[in-house]
Formats: sequence, structure tokens, C-alpha cells
Amino acid sequence: MATELNDVPAPAKINLFLHVVGRRADGYHLLQTVFRFIDLQDTLHFRVRADNRIVRAYELPGVPADADLVVRAARALQQATGCALGAEIVLEKRIPAGGGLGGGSSDAASVLLALNRLWKTGLSRRQLMQLALPLGADVPVFVFGRNAFAEGVGEELTGLVLPPRWYVLVQPDASVPTAEVFRAPELTRDTRRVKIADFPDGAFNAAPDAVFGNDLEAVVFARFPEVGRIRAVVSQALGGARVRMSGSGACLFVECDTQAQANGAVCKIAATMRDQPSGLPALRVNLACAGLDTHPLLDWAA
Repeated sequence: MATELNDVPAPAKINLFLHVVGRRADGYHLLQTVFRFIDLQDTLHFRVRADNRIVRAYELPGVPADADLVVRAARALQQATGCALGAEIVLEKRIPAGGGLGGGSSDAASVLLALNRLWKTGLSRRQLMQLALPLGADVPVFVFGRNAFAEGVGEELTGLVLPPRWYVLVQPDASVPTAEVFRAPELTRDTRRVKIADFPDGAFNAAPDAVFGNDLEAVVFARFPEVGRIRAVVSQALGGARVRMSGSGACLFVECDTQAQANGAVCKIAATMRDQPSGLPALRVNLACAGLDTHPLLDWAA
């Protein structure tokens, strides 16, 4: 039996659009969105322990072990399967927090997939997705392993084949708490439902924001104005390009057709920021990422 798994990827995601179409009686919001995986990723390393303990062998400032999705995912798999083994887990973070890129959710999903393999607990993809949902609405799509159209609270997933694209990610030095955004009384919660079949080529970027936008942007730009200011600067730097927010966080993205176009945009944004008057927030992220066809761990569950 293998006792270690190293260099396990946990890719980020962007939401190509995000609509809030309703709210359940229990307070959870009903969404429509498209998740796309990108090649920005965290990395995890695992070592089996015989004593049933889950040991977090890394620091995550401000996040106690009991609240860490990595630890919670490992314990959920133990409890669901009765596994007597434990694990020492190392996490190398590259996905910025508070950006709406799903870093914590992706880490949790990779933990479920990796420990299911390492502990030989034998759960199917569907069973792992059921374990994933209580950990967070975005966790199931990373276990699902395919770019997807999502409905419900994020758990009703339909796989999508998306065209090759590159994305410029820009995040000001700010974090946006998801819970605050969804609690906002001014949040639109009755957007008209869309059908992905109306856009079979996956050209969401070509559709107007009235058709495929992000309903959370108005709340975020009002409550965290630095995000809206950076959005305006990025759009100006790129000649009026469409700049959208990913998920509920502070990260913005621009879709590009090629790597050269994306790399050129990164350079233009950096130059524009240098020429701006003082008072703008610094950029935590300004980089180009390729869109992925599938999750790199797609074959780790059946």
C-alpha cells in the first residue's frame, strides 16, 4: 500500500457568469453559473498516518485547523467510510484568498480525491460529491472534474466542452467575504433563468452582461469600491475590454483568444498601473492563465 501522494494539484476556477435566480426557504441562494478550471493551482502532499489523526503540516494565517476545509474534508471522508487511518497534509498555496477563485473549495476536493485513493476507501465520484456539498457549494464541481453549467445551490452540474481560451486575472489587494455579499439586502435575487443550449459554442464573453453577467458585481463594487476602481483601470488599459468579476470575490478577469494576447494584456495593465496617480490599491494578482479542458484529477474517481 502506498504511504504517500505528492504534488497533487488543486486548480482554481473562474465563473464565466453568475446569476442569482432565487432563494430557498432555508436561506440558500439558487444560482446559475458556468465554472471553468484554470491552470493556476495550489499543491498538496499527503503522508499516511496509522493513528487516525489529521495533521495540518502548514500554516494558514487566520484559519484554525477545525475551520480549514482541508482538515474538514479529510475528517468527512474518515467519518463516512470508518477509515482508521490518518494523514499528514502539506498545502502550498498559490491561489489568492478572497478572490472568488475557489482555492479553499478546490483544496477540499483534491483532499477527498487523494485520500480516497491513498486510503483505498473506494468511494465513487458521486459519493465523493455528496460528501463535498456540506463543505461548500463550490466543492462538488472540483470533484465532478469537468467544466460545468451549475444550478441549484451549485450542486446540479452539467458538463460542458468549452473552447480554448486564456484569461487575465487581476485582483487588487483586497478580499471580499462571500457571506457578506450574499446577505446584502440590495442583491438581485430574481434574475431570469438562461439556457446554456442557447450558446452551444460556449461564447459567454460575446453575450451582453444583460444575458450573461455576474449579479454580485453591483454589491461588491458598492461595498468594496477598490475592486470597481481597478476594474475601470483594467478596462481602460485594454482599450475598453470587458472585465468581469469571478464568483463573489475580488478577482477580475478578461477573456483572451491566445496566450500572446493574454501576456500582452498583463504587460499593458502593469504599465497603466505604474502611470496611475497614487491612491489606487496595489495589485495582488496580475497574470495570464490558460483555461483547462478538464480537472487534472478527473481520472482519480469513477
